[in-house]
Amino acid sequence: MKRMTLAVLAALLMIASTSFAATQAANTNTVAPTLNISATIQKAVSLTLATGTTGGVTHCAVVASGGASDYTMDFGTVDALGINGGNCNKFNPATPGVTDAIYWTDYQVTPVFTSHTAVSGTTVTARVTTDFAAPHNIYVVRDTANSSTVPAGVGSFSAMGTGSADTVGAAGVASGTALTRFIGVAVKPDNGATVLQGAQTATVTFTLTVQ
Repeated sequence: MKRMTLAVLAALLMIASTSFAATQAANTNTVAPTLNISATIQKAVSLTLATGTTGGVTHCAVVASGGASDYTMDFGTVDALGINGGNCNKFNPATPGVTDAIYWTDYQVTPVFTSHTAVSGTTVTARVTTDFAAPHNIYVVRDTANSSTVPAGVGSFSAMGTGSADTVGAAGVASGTALTRFIGVAVKPDNGATVLQGAQTATVTFTLTVQ
């Protein structure tokens, strides 16, 4: 019985010694405790706008506002005859008093996404979510080619969508790569009691979808 008790005691001492061996040890010059690290990974997305850098183009500044909208851009004083220079670039109407004048600029949009399992269908789109007030004698336009090629004239622009979104970056856009695109306002040669005058604003919403 005594021997059995001693055997049990020895076994308990061995278990105790094993339990504490990782953090402390006697009669040795090394000890090796372990630390279990844990974290919860989430996928993340970012879409930022910036002032354009295209050579030979006058840039309207993209300004981070921190207000009701994330960014602002001011095309300055515009008119349907192209008399005013605006803050950046302009195309005068092909037929003054009949066709539209367009004031435009380049800009950059940069999508960034991480820890997504599928990215080949990733797109960036833009849509006018708050339009200029009726009767819309001013409206937002974009470069029809949807590329970094500098527009050649009034015909290079189309009205930006107010219902469905327009593609800014086609499926497969790369994370961290800035896309250069062109945006502007077209001023129609309308007259009448309700035409817009003075300062006017519209809102464009850009959307990054990773898929």
